[in-house]
Amino acid sequence: MGPFNIKIGFGKNEVALKILPTTEYYIVLYYDCIVGAIKLDEDGDSWEQVPDDNIAKSHIPLYEPDLNADRLDFVLCEHTINYIGEEIAAFLKENSH
Repeated sequence: MGPFNIKIGFGKNEVALKILPTTEYYIVLYYDCIVGAIKLDEDGDSWEQVPDDNIAKSHIPLYEPDLNADRLDFVLCEHTINYIGEEIAAFLKENSH
């Protein structure tokens, strides 16, 4: 499966993310930079963050928050990981053949 886009909301704001599926996890991109990666836990019940050291090195730069930029900054925390995971699962369900 190729990359796909999802949107997540933060109050009145919405953030568009690009998801790059790999065989082991999903890389989360924001403004074409890697925010991190997430995967389903071993039980398949909840989503968890993949440690940055376990993300395959690539030519894509890591995302660095910029409080002076004209965009909403966010970090991967338990809430955003679950929210992104739910959106990934919904996308996969809608696009399964």
